[in-house]
This record gives sequence, C-alpha cells and structure tokens, in this order.
Amino acid sequence: MKLLVGTALTLFVLYTFSQETSANCLGPLGTVNQNGQKSLYTGQQDFSLALLNAINKLSPDDNLFFSPYSTYHALLIAFFLAGNQTEKFLRTTLRLDNSQTKNDIYLAYKLDKLRTNFTSLQAAYEFTSANKIFVGDDVPVRDCILDLFQDEITITKFRTDAEAARNRINQWVEDRTNRMIKNLLPPGSVDQLTDLVLVNAAYFKGMWLKKFNPAETRQEIFYVSPTKQIMVDMMHLEGTFNYEVSETLGAHILEMPYKGEDISMYILLPPFSKTNRALENTLSKLTLQEFNNIVEGKNSFSHTVQVSLPKFSLEQTIELVPVLEELGIGDLFESTRDLSTLSAKPTKLDRAIHKSRIEVTEEGTEAASSTVLFSFRSSRPIEPAQFNCNHPFIYIIYSKAEGATLYTGVFRSPN
Repeated sequence: MKLLVGTALTLFVLYTFSQETSANCLGPLGTVNQNGQKSLYTGQQDFSLALLNAINKLSPDDNLFFSPYSTYHALLIAFFLAGNQTEKFLRTTLRLDNSQTKNDIYLAYKLDKLRTNFTSLQAAYEFTSANKIFVGDDVPVRDCILDLFQDEITITKFRTDAEAARNRINQWVEDRTNRMIKNLLPPGSVDQLTDLVLVNAAYFKGMWLKKFNPAETRQEIFYVSPTKQIMVDMMHLEGTFNYEVSETLGAHILEMPYKGEDISMYILLPPFSKTNRALENTLSKLTLQEFNNIVEGKNSFSHTVQVSLPKFSLEQTIELVPVLEELGIGDLFESTRDLSTLSAKPTKLDRAIHKSRIEVTEEGTEAASSTVLFSFRSSRPIEPAQFNCNHPFIYIIYSKAEGATLYTGVFRSPN
C-alpha cells in the first residue's frame, strides 16, 4: 500500500580555518523548564514562515517543498556549538526566547527529542527526527559537548579516509529516511579538509483519515497560469472537514487530518489570478498570528466539502546559504564565525544543503489547488463547499502533538 511519504534533511559541512576563538560551554545544568519547550516551538513557527518567504523570494516561479522542522533542528545544533557573536546571531534567527539560557534551550531540545521518540512508538503514523554530528578524529571536542551530545556525536576519519566518511554519512541519511534520500553527498564533496558535518534527517509517513477512492482519480486540467495548462491526475473526495474562508489571507483553507489526527495538512487555496498575484498576496499576509489562528481552528467550522486535489510526487534540493543570509543569519558562513563551544580548534561552516521528497496518493497525504474563480464570503455556505485544487496553492503539514510545522510547500505546477 502506497502512502504519503515526506522526508527531509538539512546538511551542514564545516571546514577547518586558522582563527583562534574563545572557549565556553552551555553553563551549569538545572531542571527541565516546561516553558522552554513551548518557547522553542513558538520560535520555530515564526522561523518557519520567515524561511518559507525567503525560499519563495529566491524561487518565485517554482514548486517548493522543504522541512522547517529539519532546518530548525540542524541550526539548533549549530547554535549549541557556537559561541559569542555567532551564538547571538543564531539565537535571533531561530527566534529563541531571550529569557531562556542556552542550557534551558538544550533541556527543551532533549525533552522534545524524548517526546518525539515516545510518541512515535504509539502513533498511527510515522514521524522521526534525528541529528548527527560527524566530527573529525583530529578535532579535540570539549568534554562537556561529548557528555551532552553523546547520542549525536560520531568521531569520523575525514583526514585519512574521506571517501569512507562520505559513504558513512550517506548511509546514515538513507537509513534514517527509509531509503528515500540516497547518495546525498556526491563524490568529492567530502575531503581531507572536512572536519565537521551536521545533519538532521526527518521522515514522515502517514495515511489520510479520509482516503480518496482511486476509482475516482482522473485526468483534469491544472491551471499553472492564464496561458499555461497541464493535465494532472486529480483525486476526488467528499467529506466533512474543518473549513475556513479567510478574507484576511484571501484564501479558502481546508484541514485534512492524517490517521491519528495529531498531524494535519492545511491547504491554503487563493483564487485563480490572471496576474498570478493571489498566491503571493496570501503568503505576504501569512503572519504568525494568522498561522496560529489556522492551526488552532479559531475561524474554521465543520462543513461538507467536495475536494479535488492533485496526485503528485516531488523531490527538491535547496542551497540554504543564500536563504539563511536572507534571514539575517549573521557571520555563520563568514571568516569571523565562532564555533568555539564545540572545540578549541577553529572550524568553518562552508555549505548548507536541504533535500526533501514527498509523495501524495489516494491513501496518503498532501497537495492542493483551487476552483478557477470564486469569491470570498464570511457566511457559511449551505451547499457542499467546492475545494478544487486546480491551480497554485500553499500546503503545510503541522503536528499538533509537537506544536511544530513539519513540512511546507507551494505547489505551482505538476512535474
């Protein structure tokens, strides 16, 4: 049985450079701060929306699909390893609460890791997230970091056998993503100068709570633009869903839960626009407050909806350095960066890659497009609402259990 599968990972490759940095660690250990974990994901939501807009700005005409969750956690590891001004830049970029110490945030991270692992054992879906710090065997890692990140750190022989190190990292990624992401690092991407690789791999596999009937899937037109149309396999379903007509966002919004109902896909469907500006208008107005209103269901109501949604698969690789610089990442990729919490030996962050893949089928989850033309109404429709995803739309996969955005994307055209 084929289900929706989404995988994503973010990779950071660091090289040695010859600059002295000062030493520090996370500070004295305390008790787990329950507000710290909540604060962690308040920042994650704001970061997710900023990341979506930054990626869209650099690729305004393309399909987008990525995992804010994966990107956030890879950068969070970089934050723990950073010091001084680099640490401050990362704190700002990740929207971390200034009232929380670095150790508070670490404890929140560990608590989130335990909750995610525990939830995955009993959930009706699969969601896993893993971080790995591959450190060169010639890098003297501080004892406190070895203690705090003993599950994440793997000592690696980059200097004496870079090719074996590359294969080892690729195999770890493949194993953690259920073999969906293969050969992430191409030959030559790791050499004897590599001393640190940070990776987060996130994997999701879910089944629609209300599945589409494959017998009703048929070829229909998808309106990429007023002058371009492409045929797509369109799935069809009528059911009761949480539904909203948002005049603020200029979009119809539908919640489609996965089995277990802890995770849902939210589809934001602007009207078809002759100028192609409706989707950009919705994105520009999708603030943190509006996002919270959506996932908390403040303005939605249960209604019978006739859903038409493309069946598709998508794989995307994003070079994150320009995206993160657009977000104001600071000196993380510059010669002044400070990663002294990891080691007294200076290290250099050179590249950031994000790769993700998703499949949407009748059994699985994801995708959306909208009716060719429709108006917005504040009143609730009496007849079944038409939610025809036959033109560009935004989709978000959100975990209510985590309080976190797992994946998000913009679907502009069938492959």
